[in-house]
Amino acid sequence: MQNKTGFKQWIGLTFLIGFGFMTMGLMDPLYNSYIPLFLSRYIHSNTLIGAVMTLDNVLQLILIPIIAVWSDRTRTRIGRRMPFILVMLPVSAALFLLLPFSAASGIRALVIAIFCFNLFKTSVRGPVVALMPDTIPGEYRSEANGVINMMGGIGAIIGTLILAPLLGPIAEWLPFAVTAVCIVIAVLVLLLFVHERLPDQPETTEETTPVWHSIKTAFTAGHSSVALILVSLFCWFLGYEGAQAFLSKYMVEVLGTTESNATLAMGVVGVAQVIFALPVGYLAHRVGRKRYIRFSLLILTLILALIPASTIMAKSAGLSSGGILVLCLALFFCFGAFWVGVVVNSFPMLWQMADFGNMGIFTGLYYTFSQSAAIVAPPITGLIIDLTHYYGIFVFCALCMLAAFFVMRRVSAGEADKK
Repeated sequence: MQNKTGFKQWIGLTFLIGFGFMTMGLMDPLYNSYIPLFLSRYIHSNTLIGAVMTLDNVLQLILIPIIAVWSDRTRTRIGRRMPFILVMLPVSAALFLLLPFSAASGIRALVIAIFCFNLFKTSVRGPVVALMPDTIPGEYRSEANGVINMMGGIGAIIGTLILAPLLGPIAEWLPFAVTAVCIVIAVLVLLLFVHERLPDQPETTEETTPVWHSIKTAFTAGHSSVALILVSLFCWFLGYEGAQAFLSKYMVEVLGTTESNATLAMGVVGVAQVIFALPVGYLAHRVGRKRYIRFSLLILTLILALIPASTIMAKSAGLSSGGILVLCLALFFCFGAFWVGVVVNSFPMLWQMADFGNMGIFTGLYYTFSQSAAIVAPPITGLIIDLTHYYGIFVFCALCMLAAFFVMRRVSAGEADKK
């Protein structure tokens, strides 16, 4: 019988695990916002900048599944995920600090630094993400993933609204240095307070299954639902990653913000993520994960169509630049509130069809498809900008969300087990 305390008994542990995910929330917005600006000092083609921005996604496509499966089969006294976290996150922090110094040295140094940083940050992502479903029961993973994403949102807020404005006024390297220190602190929190479930329990006997057989089993576990969810997330990440890659340039070149305020849009998305991440997990548990994801995708389609339409109409009506900025930030906040509903509940749908022995494989499959989208998207949206206008990226993103909405209709597995 299910414990009457429900998710409450797991919430403290989930917050502690969330410190690992918060490091991604700290790094990703700064990286996605300022690396394109650093690259634009040497490269003037948006298409080429988008192509360079896919270097990290290529690494994620290759490394995340490999490292996630490797961690499935790792055996140490501190667990199977923690060894990767203890080594790779601190190295990632040091390389992250080097990025602004490399940008000042030239394009070659910058590209090398980007490659090395993403090599380590990518390798640790799978073990960090798989740590939560390893320890939290399947029926509570939407709520737990809400907590995890809330922690990521807190990291995004700190990175975009607190650290990013330090870029110009004080020193270009300062937000990167503060982030590096926060990452080291997060690693210490995980080491001291999170104790993994050790892989010597009866339910772990399937862990010796060959990798390719485990991948085949992953696709047959939920019949066609696994493949349909993966296609859906490819569609919505195709739109999201394509727009995100040029959002800082949109803020500067279309809305007229300064470079230090280029992360405002991502900042308000992060605020919405923090506010709504936990509630959407609880709500999806009640109404169904699939239903909530499809509802969110439909609303996201409408919001994305409104962003260029409302901006054009506001400019035609003579609204001040400050008023247009506020209007756009309000729409980005709404986007974040519904986008987090998609992110929070899609991973648990896949994990629901996994078991303890192949949790890393399902985590790797998620990133295989999401990062494939992230590789394809920036060059496409860069080309759209070069041929049309920045407004085109939001139309493209809206169409991707709509496609995901229709694919998700056929998913029939992945709901929480309600006992």
